Amino acid sequence: MQIGFFAVGIGPSANPELLALAARAVEQCGFHSLWTGEHVVLVSQYASKYPYTQDGKMPLPNTKVDFLDPFATLTFAAAHTKSIRLGTGICLVPEHNPVVLAKQVASLDKLSGGRFDFGVGIGWLAEEFAAVGVPWERRADRTREYLKAMTLLWTEEEPEFKGEFCSFPKVCSYPKPVQKPHPPIIFGGESTPALRRVGEVGNGWFGVNVTPEQAKAKIERMRKYAQAAGRDPDKLHFSVSPGIGSSVGLDEVKRYRDAGVHQVVIGTIPRDPKTVQGDVERLADKIVAPAAQL
Repeated sequence: MQIGFFAVGIGPSANPELLALAARAVEQCGFHSLWTGEHVVLVSQYASKYPYTQDGKMPLPNTKVDFLDPFATLTFAAAHTKSIRLGTGICLVPEHNPVVLAKQVASLDKLSGGRFDFGVGIGWLAEEFAAVGVPWERRADRTREYLKAMTLLWTEEEPEFKGEFCSFPKVCSYPKPVQKPHPPIIFGGESTPALRRVGEVGNGWFGVNVTPEQAKAKIERMRKYAQAAGRDPDKLHFSVSPGIGSSVGLDEVKRYRDAGVHQVVIGTIPRDPKTVQGDVERLADKIVAPAAQL
């Protein structure tokens, strides 16, 4: 059973010394992956509902918190590690130019030696979309089209694309990703449309704040969506994070495993360079080592 670590590049862990120490410690202690999130901007007052808490608010002390660019964060982490997987959890795809984003993904995959997991989503904060000048409406359709265009940029020598949201003439985009045909596309989200996206076009799922029972039901649905789309459901990879700060024991990891989950991502943010090594080691002793025997 795989155990991942979320998150770095946020709050105190945006400090370069702490980020480097945390990345090395997480790898040395046997974690399978290291994740970071994305927000270009945050706003102190918002009507949008955060989908992973009951009160609809992000679990941050305030909105004046460091939130590093995820690709800079993971490139920095890649330079301080050798084998751990590196993931966006998640990248807000519709807020990006897809041609530029394809370059960022391919560059990170190359610099990390093919260790990047491309966690993607359609976003939840309408106020953020307004700030970056991207329409909130039809962001799911935009995301699907962007990913289609990006796949061509990753896999073809001289691709061209003409769509509703994105078009470009024949271009040469290099480097290509190390992973073939491209880094795994891991969709976030728990809604029916989100689960359908996993089954129809994704390589996996990153669920947040879901119980083992909820995960089992959602995984069964995603597998059915994949089968209906003519895809092999056994090739999908399922990851779940119980949430930042949530205590996870080995019994719960077993329940996630039995539900069909491949990886449990533990949520915590490193806070102190002096204690990060010991903090990570204690987590590893509690979860990583026992989970490896499951």
